[in-house]
Amino acid sequence: MNETVHLSNAGSGVEYAAPDATVTVKIGAEHTGGLYELFEIDAPRADASPPHSESWSKAFYVLQGRILVQAGDQGYDLGPGASISIPAGTVNTFSVLTPSAKFLTISQTARMSAFLADLA
Repeated sequence: MNETVHLSNAGSGVEYAAPDATVTVKIGAEHTGGLYELFEIDAPRADASPPHSESWSKAFYVLQGRILVQAGDQGYDLGPGASISIPAGTVNTFSVLTPSAKFLTISQTARMSAFLADLA
């Protein structure tokens, strides 16, 4: 494992246009020895992406706006300062309840950025 200090300033990071949001890689797996990644999500109000599951665990932390996270059979209304962790294999999706929302996503391993790169 070859970790180094990594600084990601405002406005920096690889950016992906996902179907439901703009996703910016703030800390990539290459900076954490492949243990986790940190993404900034900027999403407008729109239809939710279809419910899906991933083979990695993830967490959301809301910075601005409100989102409704569907995880399994439960819906969770998250506003600024709220967070949720979603275990690997859990069917999930989110929808934005305000005109827009900004939140952080933490994902285990490098799989989420690899998935986003494949979408691009």
